[in-house]
Amino acid sequence: MAEVRAPGFDPVPIGEVVKPPFAQLPDPLVIFDHRSRRLRALADGHALRAYLLFLADLSDIQHRVQDGLPGIVLPDADALARSRQHRMPPLDGARFTAGAAMDSVWQRLTAMADAVAMPDAARVALQRIKSTAAADRAAMIGAVLSNTIPVDRLAEHVFVAAALQIHFARLATRLEAGTLVPVGDGVCPACGGTPVSSMVVGWSGAQGARFCACSLCGTLWNYPRVKCTLCGATKGIAYQEIAGGSATVKAETCESCRGYVKILHQHKDPSLDPVADDIATLALDLLLRDLGYRRGAVDPFLLGY
Repeated sequence: MAEVRAPGFDPVPIGEVVKPPFAQLPDPLVIFDHRSRRLRALADGHALRAYLLFLADLSDIQHRVQDGLPGIVLPDADALARSRQHRMPPLDGARFTAGAAMDSVWQRLTAMADAVAMPDAARVALQRIKSTAAADRAAMIGAVLSNTIPVDRLAEHVFVAAALQIHFARLATRLEAGTLVPVGDGVCPACGGTPVSSMVVGWSGAQGARFCACSLCGTLWNYPRVKCTLCGATKGIAYQEIAGGSATVKAETCESCRGYVKILHQHKDPSLDPVADDIATLALDLLLRDLGYRRGAVDPFLLGY
Protein backbone atom coordinates (compact mmCIF):
# COMPACT_ATOMS: atom_id res chain seq x y z
CA MET A 1 0.00 0.00 0.00
CA ALA A 2 1.35 3.43 -0.92
CA GLU A 3 2.23 5.74 1.95
CA VAL A 4 -0.08 8.74 2.23
CA ARG A 5 1.21 11.89 3.85
CA ALA A 6 -1.03 14.72 4.88
CA PRO A 7 0.06 18.37 4.99
CA GLY A 8 2.49 18.67 7.88
CA PHE A 9 1.92 20.54 11.12
CA ASP A 10 4.39 21.16 13.91
CA PRO A 11 3.95 19.24 17.18
CA VAL A 12 2.34 21.08 20.08
CA PRO A 13 4.88 22.05 22.78
CA ILE A 14 4.06 20.80 26.29
CA GLY A 15 2.13 23.43 28.21
CA GLU A 16 1.00 25.33 25.12
CA VAL A 17 -2.38 27.03 25.51
CA VAL A 18 -4.55 25.87 22.63
CA LYS A 19 -6.37 28.75 20.94
CA PRO A 20 -7.39 27.37 17.57
CA PRO A 21 -7.99 29.80 14.72
CA PHE A 22 -11.57 30.08 13.54
CA ALA A 23 -10.75 29.16 9.95
CA GLN A 24 -8.02 27.58 7.87
CA LEU A 25 -8.12 28.30 4.17
CA PRO A 26 -7.50 25.53 1.61
CA ASP A 27 -4.34 25.14 -0.42
CA PRO A 28 -5.63 23.87 -3.78
CA LEU A 29 -2.12 22.85 -4.78
CA VAL A 30 -2.04 20.42 -1.84
CA ILE A 31 -5.54 19.18 -1.01
CA PHE A 32 -6.38 17.43 -4.29
CA ASP A 33 -2.99 15.74 -4.52
CA HIS A 34 -3.31 14.48 -0.94
CA ARG A 35 -6.88 13.32 -1.62
CA SER A 36 -5.81 11.38 -4.70
CA ARG A 37 -3.09 9.59 -2.74
CA ARG A 38 -5.44 8.84 0.14
CA LEU A 39 -8.09 7.40 -2.19
CA ARG A 40 -5.52 5.06 -3.77
CA ALA A 41 -4.43 3.86 -0.35
CA LEU A 42 -8.02 3.29 0.75
CA ALA A 43 -8.83 1.39 -2.46
CA ASP A 44 -6.49 -1.47 -1.61
CA GLY A 45 -8.76 -4.42 -0.78
CA HIS A 46 -11.86 -2.20 -0.46
CA ALA A 47 -15.30 -3.29 -1.71
CA LEU A 48 -15.51 0.06 -3.56
CA ARG A 49 -12.05 -0.33 -5.07
CA ALA A 50 -13.01 0.54 -8.66
CA TYR A 51 -14.91 3.66 -7.63
CA LEU A 52 -12.20 4.83 -5.25
CA LEU A 53 -9.60 4.46 -7.99
CA PHE A 54 -11.80 6.41 -10.41
CA LEU A 55 -12.07 9.22 -7.84
CA ALA A 56 -8.33 9.04 -7.22
CA ASP A 57 -7.75 9.68 -10.92
CA LEU A 58 -10.31 12.50 -10.90
CA SER A 59 -8.68 14.09 -7.84
CA ASP A 60 -5.30 13.85 -9.56
CA ILE A 61 -6.79 15.75 -12.50
CA GLN A 62 -8.16 18.36 -10.09
CA HIS A 63 -4.59 18.83 -8.91
CA ARG A 64 -2.90 18.87 -12.33
CA VAL A 65 -5.49 21.00 -14.12
CA GLN A 66 -4.50 24.04 -12.06
CA ASP A 67 -1.17 24.53 -13.82
CA GLY A 68 -1.47 27.62 -16.01
CA LEU A 69 -5.10 28.46 -15.24
CA PRO A 70 -6.02 32.14 -15.72
CA GLY A 71 -6.19 34.37 -12.67
CA ILE A 72 -9.34 34.75 -10.64
CA VAL A 73 -10.93 37.86 -9.17
CA LEU A 74 -12.34 38.12 -5.67
CA PRO A 75 -15.26 40.39 -4.78
CA ASP A 76 -14.07 43.95 -4.17
CA ALA A 77 -13.09 45.21 -0.73
CA ASP A 78 -16.47 46.84 -0.07
CA ALA A 79 -18.32 43.63 -0.88
CA LEU A 80 -16.02 41.63 1.40
CA ALA A 81 -16.56 44.14 4.20
CA ARG A 82 -20.34 43.98 3.80
CA SER A 83 -20.24 40.20 3.93
CA ARG A 84 -18.36 40.32 7.21
CA GLN A 85 -20.65 42.99 8.65
CA HIS A 86 -23.79 41.04 7.84
CA ARG A 87 -22.24 37.64 8.63
CA MET A 88 -22.57 36.36 5.11
CA PRO A 89 -20.08 34.13 3.24
CA PRO A 90 -17.93 36.35 0.98
CA LEU A 91 -17.94 33.75 -1.83
CA ASP A 92 -21.64 32.95 -1.56
CA GLY A 93 -22.35 30.10 -3.98
CA ALA A 94 -25.99 31.18 -4.17
CA ARG A 95 -24.89 34.29 -6.08
CA PHE A 96 -22.26 32.60 -8.24
CA THR A 97 -22.00 33.35 -11.94
CA ALA A 98 -19.45 31.47 -14.01
CA GLY A 99 -16.84 33.49 -15.87
CA ALA A 100 -13.68 32.89 -17.87
CA ALA A 101 -11.82 31.28 -14.99
CA MET A 102 -14.54 28.73 -14.29
CA ASP A 103 -14.98 28.07 -18.02
CA SER A 104 -11.28 27.29 -18.28
CA VAL A 105 -11.46 24.84 -15.38
CA TRP A 106 -14.49 23.16 -16.93
CA GLN A 107 -12.87 22.76 -20.34
CA ARG A 108 -9.57 21.48 -19.01
CA LEU A 109 -11.06 19.04 -16.53
CA THR A 110 -13.48 17.49 -19.02
CA ALA A 111 -10.71 17.16 -21.62
CA MET A 112 -8.26 15.54 -19.20
CA ALA A 113 -10.95 13.22 -17.83
CA ASP A 114 -11.03 11.43 -21.19
CA ALA A 115 -7.93 9.52 -20.11
CA VAL A 116 -9.52 8.21 -16.90
CA ALA A 117 -10.79 4.63 -16.71
CA MET A 118 -14.51 4.72 -15.91
CA PRO A 119 -17.73 2.76 -16.47
CA ASP A 120 -19.54 3.21 -19.77
CA ALA A 121 -22.32 5.20 -18.09
CA ALA A 122 -19.81 7.68 -16.71
CA ARG A 123 -18.11 7.93 -20.12
CA VAL A 124 -21.43 8.77 -21.75
CA ALA A 125 -22.12 11.37 -19.06
CA LEU A 126 -18.72 12.95 -19.61
CA GLN A 127 -19.24 13.23 -23.36
CA ARG A 128 -22.67 14.70 -22.75
CA ILE A 129 -21.45 17.56 -20.55
CA LYS A 130 -18.58 18.33 -22.94
CA SER A 131 -21.16 19.37 -25.52
CA THR A 132 -23.55 21.06 -23.09
CA ALA A 133 -24.90 24.48 -24.07
CA ALA A 134 -24.09 27.46 -21.85
CA ALA A 135 -27.59 27.63 -20.38
CA ASP A 136 -27.60 23.94 -19.50
CA ARG A 137 -24.12 24.25 -18.00
CA ALA A 138 -25.31 27.11 -15.79
CA ALA A 139 -28.26 25.01 -14.66
CA MET A 140 -25.98 22.11 -13.74
CA ILE A 141 -23.69 24.41 -11.79
CA GLY A 142 -26.70 25.82 -9.98
CA ALA A 143 -27.93 22.33 -9.13
CA VAL A 144 -24.60 21.41 -7.54
CA LEU A 145 -24.38 24.65 -5.56
CA SER A 146 -27.94 24.31 -4.28
CA ASN A 147 -27.74 20.55 -3.63
CA THR A 148 -30.71 19.94 -5.93
CA ILE A 149 -29.14 17.49 -8.38
CA PRO A 150 -31.67 15.41 -10.34
CA VAL A 151 -31.43 11.71 -9.50
CA ASP A 152 -31.28 10.77 -13.19
CA ARG A 153 -28.32 13.09 -13.82
CA LEU A 154 -25.99 12.10 -10.99
CA ALA A 155 -23.11 10.97 -13.21
CA GLU A 156 -22.82 14.27 -15.08
CA HIS A 157 -22.85 16.29 -11.88
CA VAL A 158 -19.86 14.43 -10.44
CA PHE A 159 -17.69 16.14 -13.06
CA VAL A 160 -19.42 19.49 -12.53
CA ALA A 161 -18.82 19.25 -8.78
CA ALA A 162 -15.16 18.42 -9.34
CA ALA A 163 -14.74 21.56 -11.47
CA LEU A 164 -16.51 23.72 -8.89
CA GLN A 165 -14.31 22.41 -6.10
CA ILE A 166 -11.22 23.57 -7.98
CA HIS A 167 -12.65 27.01 -8.72
CA PHE A 168 -13.93 27.71 -5.22
CA ALA A 169 -10.74 26.41 -3.57
CA ARG A 170 -8.75 28.82 -5.74
CA LEU A 171 -11.03 31.65 -4.64
CA ALA A 172 -11.03 30.71 -0.96
CA THR A 173 -7.25 30.47 -0.71
CA ARG A 174 -7.05 34.20 -1.58
CA LEU A 175 -9.27 35.29 1.29
CA GLU A 176 -7.86 36.43 4.63
CA ALA A 177 -8.70 33.77 7.20
CA GLY A 178 -8.80 36.30 10.01
CA THR A 179 -11.67 38.18 8.38
CA LEU A 180 -14.02 35.18 8.27
CA VAL A 181 -16.81 35.01 10.84
CA PRO A 182 -19.42 32.37 11.76
CA VAL A 183 -22.45 32.54 9.48
CA GLY A 184 -24.57 29.71 10.90
CA ASP A 185 -24.56 26.07 11.94
CA GLY A 186 -23.52 23.78 9.11
CA VAL A 187 -22.54 26.66 6.82
CA CYS A 188 -19.04 27.35 5.48
CA PRO A 189 -17.97 30.89 6.45
CA ALA A 190 -16.14 31.29 3.12
CA CYS A 191 -18.58 30.07 0.46
CA GLY A 192 -21.76 29.04 2.27
CA GLY A 193 -21.22 25.38 1.42
CA THR A 194 -22.24 22.39 3.53
CA PRO A 195 -19.71 20.36 5.54
CA VAL A 196 -18.67 17.04 4.06
CA SER A 197 -17.42 15.87 7.46
CA SER A 198 -15.65 17.23 10.52
CA MET A 199 -12.21 16.45 11.93
CA VAL A 200 -10.58 16.47 15.34
CA VAL A 201 -7.10 17.73 14.52
CA GLY A 202 -3.66 17.60 16.07
CA TRP A 203 -2.17 20.76 14.61
CA SER A 204 0.10 23.03 16.57
CA GLY A 205 -2.16 25.59 18.24
CA ALA A 206 -5.31 23.51 17.68
CA GLN A 207 -4.62 20.19 19.41
CA GLY A 208 -7.91 18.36 19.97
CA ALA A 209 -10.04 21.05 18.30
CA ARG A 210 -12.80 20.10 15.87
CA PHE A 211 -13.06 21.66 12.40
CA CYS A 212 -15.82 21.25 9.84
CA ALA A 213 -14.62 20.72 6.27
CA CYS A 214 -16.46 22.45 3.42
CA SER A 215 -17.59 20.13 0.64
CA LEU A 216 -17.21 22.91 -1.96
CA CYS A 217 -14.21 25.15 -1.30
CA GLY A 218 -12.31 23.01 1.22
CA THR A 219 -12.18 25.67 3.94
CA LEU A 220 -11.99 24.33 7.49
CA TRP A 221 -13.76 26.15 10.30
CA ASN A 222 -13.60 25.61 14.04
CA TYR A 223 -16.75 24.21 15.60
CA PRO A 224 -17.33 23.05 19.20
CA ARG A 225 -17.19 19.35 19.89
CA VAL A 226 -20.26 17.47 21.15
CA LYS A 227 -22.48 19.96 19.32
CA CYS A 228 -24.58 19.08 16.29
CA THR A 229 -22.99 20.59 13.20
CA LEU A 230 -26.41 20.68 11.55
CA CYS A 231 -28.76 22.24 14.12
CA GLY A 232 -26.48 23.37 16.94
CA ALA A 233 -28.04 21.12 19.58
CA THR A 234 -25.84 20.07 22.50
CA LYS A 235 -28.09 17.39 23.96
CA GLY A 236 -28.75 13.95 22.57
CA ILE A 237 -25.39 13.77 20.78
CA ALA A 238 -23.98 10.27 20.32
CA TYR A 239 -21.29 8.54 18.27
CA GLN A 240 -21.86 5.52 16.05
CA GLU A 241 -19.30 3.29 14.38
CA ILE A 242 -19.05 -0.01 12.55
CA ALA A 243 -18.12 -2.85 14.89
CA GLY A 244 -14.61 -3.92 14.03
CA GLY A 245 -14.16 -0.97 11.69
CA SER A 246 -11.81 1.98 11.88
CA ALA A 247 -12.05 3.76 15.22
CA THR A 248 -10.83 6.94 13.55
CA VAL A 249 -14.10 7.58 11.65
CA LYS A 250 -17.40 7.79 13.51
CA ALA A 251 -20.81 9.32 12.90
CA GLU A 252 -21.93 12.08 15.25
CA THR A 253 -25.70 11.65 15.55
CA CYS A 254 -28.21 14.14 16.91
CA GLU A 255 -31.53 13.18 18.46
CA SER A 256 -32.89 16.72 18.03
CA CYS A 257 -32.75 16.76 14.21
CA ARG A 258 -32.13 13.01 13.63
CA GLY A 259 -29.22 13.92 11.39
CA TYR A 260 -25.56 12.98 11.42
CA VAL A 261 -22.19 14.09 10.10
CA LYS A 262 -19.07 11.95 10.26
CA ILE A 263 -16.25 12.98 12.54
CA LEU A 264 -12.69 11.98 11.61
CA HIS A 265 -10.03 11.67 14.31
CA GLN A 266 -7.21 13.09 12.25
CA HIS A 267 -5.14 13.66 15.37
CA LYS A 268 -4.81 9.87 15.54
CA ASP A 269 -4.20 9.39 11.81
CA PRO A 270 -2.94 12.48 9.92
CA SER A 271 -3.52 10.79 6.55
CA LEU A 272 -7.31 11.02 6.93
CA ASP A 273 -9.02 13.16 4.30
CA PRO A 274 -12.48 14.70 4.85
CA VAL A 275 -13.75 13.62 1.42
CA ALA A 276 -11.86 10.38 0.76
CA ASP A 277 -12.55 8.84 4.15
CA ASP A 278 -16.19 9.89 4.00
CA ILE A 279 -16.59 7.92 0.77
CA ALA A 280 -14.63 4.92 1.99
CA THR A 281 -16.89 4.59 5.05
CA LEU A 282 -20.12 4.29 3.08
CA ALA A 283 -21.00 1.22 5.16
CA LEU A 284 -21.42 3.56 8.13
CA ASP A 285 -23.93 5.62 6.14
CA LEU A 286 -25.93 2.50 5.33
CA LEU A 287 -25.98 1.56 9.02
CA LEU A 288 -27.21 5.02 10.05
CA ARG A 289 -29.90 4.98 7.36
CA ASP A 290 -31.20 1.69 8.74
CA LEU A 291 -31.30 3.30 12.20
CA GLY A 292 -33.48 6.13 10.91
CA TYR A 293 -30.92 8.95 10.74
CA ARG A 294 -30.56 11.26 7.77
CA ARG A 295 -27.21 12.15 6.29
CA GLY A 296 -26.71 15.87 6.91
CA ALA A 297 -23.35 16.17 5.18
CA VAL A 298 -22.96 16.72 1.44
CA ASP A 299 -20.39 14.81 -0.54
CA PRO A 300 -20.65 15.35 -4.31
CA PHE A 301 -19.06 11.95 -4.82
CA LEU A 302 -21.65 10.13 -2.71
CA LEU A 303 -24.65 11.47 -4.58
CA GLY A 304 -27.73 9.36 -4.07
CA TYR A 305 -26.83 8.16 -0.56
